[in-house]
Amino acid sequence: MNSKIKSGVIELEEMEFYAYHGCFREENVVGNRFLVNISIRTDMSIPMQTDDIGDALNYVKVYDLVRTEMQQTSNLLEHVTARVIDSLHRHFSEIEWVRVKISKMNPPMGGQMRNVSVTLER
Repeated sequence: MNSKIKSGVIELEEMEFYAYHGCFREENVVGNRFLVNISIRTDMSIPMQTDDIGDALNYVKVYDLVRTEMQQTSNLLEHVTARVIDSLHRHFSEIEWVRVKISKMNPPMGGQMRNVSVTLER
């Protein structure tokens, strides 16, 4: 295979977690549904050639890292989102760029709202 493609983007979309993030006491007791979307740019030239999972960014490990961070309570979505990005960069030196979006479903805003989200990238 002689491809000029080097970088590509892996996307993990709508990972769903039940967690206890929020500033209000009720949120820390009752919890809420959260959706997490991640886009990761990485060099794919080697796994495109070898077809070997050992040469690719392991997105099962990405999911496990996100799950671990989602289990740790934060007051703010900004905080947990930054923790996810930091964890991904710590564990995967091959990441060129990452975007993480975390959405809190049905947030306690005093009115009807589907979700509120925070998106960070590095």
